[in-house]
Order: sequence, then structure tokens, then C-alpha cells
Amino acid sequence: MDRAEEESQRWMWVDNQKRLELARKGILESSVIGIDTEYDSFRYFRDKLCLVQVKTRKRVYILDPLGGMDLSFLREAFSSQSLLKIFHAGDNDIRLLRRDYAFEFQNVFDTQRAAGLLGRAHLALASLIQDFLGIRIEKNKKIQRSRWDVRPLTREQLTYAVADAAYLIDLFRKMEKDLKVKGLEQSAHRAFQSVADSAWQERTLDQRGHEKIRGYSLLSARQQRRVRDLYRWRFYKAKEMNRAVFMILSDQRLVELSCLSVPSLEVLFGKGILLPDWSKLYGQEILQVLRGRTDEQSAVVLPDTGSEGDQTS
Repeated sequence: MDRAEEESQRWMWVDNQKRLELARKGILESSVIGIDTEYDSFRYFRDKLCLVQVKTRKRVYILDPLGGMDLSFLREAFSSQSLLKIFHAGDNDIRLLRRDYAFEFQNVFDTQRAAGLLGRAHLALASLIQDFLGIRIEKNKKIQRSRWDVRPLTREQLTYAVADAAYLIDLFRKMEKDLKVKGLEQSAHRAFQSVADSAWQERTLDQRGHEKIRGYSLLSARQQRRVRDLYRWRFYKAKEMNRAVFMILSDQRLVELSCLSVPSLEVLFGKGILLPDWSKLYGQEILQVLRGRTDEQSAVVLPDTGSEGDQTS
């Protein structure tokens, strides 16, 4: 068994109180841990935290935020000045953990930031593991985009999640030496503090985002206003439902809807623009947007975004 295969098997899925206590003890007794998360930013409007992987010297603990386990013990580990936390491109990991649990972070090392300071051209985790540790791991993009929010996870998903955390401590040790040799410790400290301070920012509407939609410039003024209003409606509907905007309506559908001369539910369904279920759920709202009834004239209320938002077609 080679080292990569050996590391991939040293992990524990934490799904009950006994394993949670083992994880708590193993993590809090450590002086250094590696941390990674898996989250879904593809299907949700608001990124959904699905896994937290914590690597100690002995194993990787895979903690399930969706499994009802109490992860509050991590507060002590993450805020500890004496326990070093290793991340790779940890900005978003920290944003999500701070957003969902109000965790605070001290004493952080980020391998991606360290690699940048060391002048490395390739900053992907797999590249750094191969360059610094001589270990080749395969990063399957299909697994990366898989349903991390669905249980049970597949063996392939678990192997992928373990690999993201398994080598962080060894990678840190190699990088720390190089940073010292090059006199980059202070620069690294500032960079790592920036990562530790990362905070979640709610997504906001791009007021001119509709103008970037393919084909927008070819539309009439009336059709452009429709696209603008549909674009805004889609954003707030996606936010309300916590679904990715493309799962509400694609850009192409926005353009197609804007070009309807006499919009009706029959037309929406007959032209295949909306599926039957979506016609029932949102057909009337979309029709009201197309007809310019997005204020006091209808139940479809688009949040006020300035004078431009008050115009109707």
C-alpha cells in the first residue's frame, strides 16, 4: 500500500455521539490540525455547508453539519492561539463556518497563500501536494460538483473529502521551512490573518447584470425592460427559495419571455418556455412581471433598487 492509499484509509465518519466524543478528544488534544469543508455553491443561492473535515496526526474526522451532530466544541479549537489551523484557500471555509456557527479563528496557516508568497505558479492543492510531498492525487471535477447535501455519501465522495485534508499538516511543515529560509514570515503572517478574518457577505443584486445577458443588446427597449424586470424577479425568487438562479430561469429563458408579444400561461406552456409544474408555481408571477405589474398593481413586489427599478414597460 503506497502512502496516498494509506492516508486515504485513515479517517472516521462521525455520525453518533461516541464518535463525536472521539473526534472532540482527538482534535482538542492536538497542537496542529488541517481543516477543509465541502459545500454546495452550485445548486443553492446561499452556499450550503455539507461537510467539515478535520485532520489530526492520526486521522481525518469527517463531521456532518447536516447530521444533527453538535459541532460547538470546534469553537475552542478554532479560536485557540496555541492550536495551529491549516487551510488551503481557506477564505470560503472560514466564511461559511463563521456564518453558520459564529466561530472565530486564530493562528491560521493557509497553504495556497504560502505557495503564492513562495512564487509557485500552480496553486491548486493537488499540484502542491505533488510538488512538495511527491504524492499524486486525482481530483475528480465530477465528484467536486456532486450532491454533498445528499445522504448517504458515496465511497468516491468520502475519498475525495479525505484527500482534501489528509496532507495539509505535512504540506505546512514543508512550506513553513521555505518561508523561514526566504524571510517571508511576516508577510505570511499578514496574509494568514487576512484569511482568518474572512467574513460572509450576502449576495446582492447586480443592478446592471441583465445587460450582460447574451442577446440583450439586440432587443427592443420594451423587451430590454422586460429582461431587466425578469432578471430582478429571478434573483429575489432564487433568494427566497435558496436555489441557484439558473434553476429558476436560465438567461435564455429570460430573453425568450421578453420577446412574447401576448404572454399567457397557454403560450408559456405551449412554447415549452416553462414546464407544467413551473407554470403552476410561477406562471402568474412571471406574467405580471412581463405586463409591468411589479409594484402596487400586483402581488409581485420587487424590492426597490432606485429610480431605474420604478420604470415599467
